[in-house]
Amino acid sequence: MNSKRHVLFLEYPKCTTCKKARKWLQEQGVDFEDRDIKEKNPTAEELKIWYQRSGLPLKRFFNTSGLLYKSMQLKDRLLTMSEEEQIALLATDGMLVKRPLLISEDGVLVGFKEAEWEKILPST
Repeated sequence: MNSKRHVLFLEYPKCTTCKKARKWLQEQGVDFEDRDIKEKNPTAEELKIWYQRSGLPLKRFFNTSGLLYKSMQLKDRLLTMSEEEQIALLATDGMLVKRPLLISEDGVLVGFKEAEWEKILPST
């Protein structure tokens, strides 16, 4: 018998990609904890851990297509910022963070790519 594994799903409920990801999780029978990224944005501590576990470049955690990212002109500013400064900035507003985010025992995924999600989520 499988023991329940903790999966954290961070989403912005109005985001169409997040809606697709949520539907996919439900169709796969994945038991997950849901968190609205705008209402309860990730802390700097959480982001640092997730970034380190993901193996991804830190830039992948930024919502580069978001209005806030563009209005703050972060494309150029990030080049001169340290990792600590970037993580602190991400922690200021959930709308800066790429979504959805999926955090499980087996990995951290940024954005929704079904094939990637299938690799780290146990099938039921």
